[in-house]
Amino acid sequence: MFSPDQENISTSSTKVPVKYGELTVLGYNGSLPNGDRGRRKSRFALFKRPKSNGVKPSTVHVACTPQAAKAISNKDQHSISYTLSRVQTVVVEYTQDSNTDMFQIGRSTESPIDFVVTDTVPGSQSNSDTQSVQSTISRFACRIICQRTPPYTARIYAAGFDSSKNIFLGEKAAKWKTSDGQMDGLTTNGVLVMHPRHGFTEDSKPGVWREISVCGNVFTLRETRSAQQRGKMVENETQELVDGSLIDLCGATLLWRTAEGLSRTPTVKHLEALRQELNAARPQCPVGFNTLAFPSMRRKDIVDEKQPWVYLNCGHVHGYHNWGNRDAEREGREGRERECPMCRARGPYVPLWLGCEAGFYLDAAPPTHAFSPCGHVCSEKTVVYWSQIPLPHGTHTFHAACPFCAQQLSSEQGYIRLIFQGPVD
Repeated sequence: MFSPDQENISTSSTKVPVKYGELTVLGYNGSLPNGDRGRRKSRFALFKRPKSNGVKPSTVHVACTPQAAKAISNKDQHSISYTLSRVQTVVVEYTQDSNTDMFQIGRSTESPIDFVVTDTVPGSQSNSDTQSVQSTISRFACRIICQRTPPYTARIYAAGFDSSKNIFLGEKAAKWKTSDGQMDGLTTNGVLVMHPRHGFTEDSKPGVWREISVCGNVFTLRETRSAQQRGKMVENETQELVDGSLIDLCGATLLWRTAEGLSRTPTVKHLEALRQELNAARPQCPVGFNTLAFPSMRRKDIVDEKQPWVYLNCGHVHGYHNWGNRDAEREGREGRERECPMCRARGPYVPLWLGCEAGFYLDAAPPTHAFSPCGHVCSEKTVVYWSQIPLPHGTHTFHAACPFCAQQLSSEQGYIRLIFQGPVD
C-alpha cells in the first residue's frame, strides 16, 4: 500500500517524467546557428527513461589475442576492451543495472549517442557553416549515469559505448591496472570536468579542472590533452555532477544544470520581461537622440536600426553613428578603434546583444553589463562569474570566454558596465 503522499507521486510521475537535469553547450545563445534538429541541438534535457538502460561492470576476462577478445565481447553485451599489447587484451563485461539510466554524448550520429555535439566555433552565432575541418571531439566522448531514485545523482564517465556496445581502448591509449586489480584508462583527448564552489548561485566561484577516467575516477590534468602519462589520482573528489558543473570534450564545453538548479534560474519569459523593461525606459543615443531598443530574442543575430551599440573602453551606450570613426572607410561599419563622443575614450565599438540562454545566468538581476569584445549583455553576477573561468582551448591552453558565443574575452576584466542615457524629455 502507498501512503497518500507516495500515491500522488506514483500517479503524477506517469504524467510528468522525472527530469534529472540539462546539458547546454557553451557558445550558443539559445539555439544552434542553423536551428536545433533532432539529437543535434544546443541544449539537451535528461529525463527518467520508461525502462532503465544503465550498466555496471561484472566479469573480467584476460584474453591472449585480440581475436579472442573479439569473441568474448559479444554484440548483445556491453564491454570495455583494454589492449595492453599485441598479445594481451583485458575485456571487462558490463551487465544491466536496473537502478540507473545511461545517456551518451559524442560527435557520432550513430544510435547509441543521445546528444550529438560538434565543435564550437567561437563567435559563429550567425555563420551558416560552423563545421570545423578536423574535429577533436571523440565520436563516443562520454556517458552520464543517473540514479533512477532520489536524489537522482548524475555521474560522468569518459568514453561511450559504440553500436556494438563496446568501448575499445587501443594500444596507445593511457590505461593501467588499479590497486584492486581492475582496469581503467583515459580517452585520447580526455574528458575534463570542473565543479563550481558554492554551487551555481550568486556566490559561485570557479573550481579546479580535473580529468575523468573511463571508470569515473578523478585525476589531475595531464601535461597536454593527449599525453601518455596520466595525472595524479584525486582521492577525495568524485565524478558526481553538481549544479553548474562544466564538462569539456576538447572542442565543446557543456554546462550541467540540475532540475532543482533550473527551478531557481530565470526563465526565457523572465529574460523577455527584462528586455521589455529595458526598452520601456527608452534609452537614447546621446548623439542622434533617437530611442534605442534591444531586438526581440527571435531576431538575436540581425543588427537592427534601433540596436544599442557600446564603446567597450568606457561603457557609454549609443545608437549606431559614424562620429569619430576616422577609419570608417577603411575598416567598414564596425571600425575597431572609435572615439566615444561622451568621454573621448578610444576603443572598440560593437552592437549589444541580449544573452538569451537562461541556463547561463547565475541570478535574475537586470542586464546591466556586457562581455567584451562580443557585446553580449546579462546580469553583473553572471559576467563576473564567467569572466573568472579559464575554459580549455585547444590541447593545452585555457582562457575566459563569453558563454553565449564562446569568444575569448579581452582586457583584464573581460566585461564592462553599461552606461545608458535616459530620454531627455
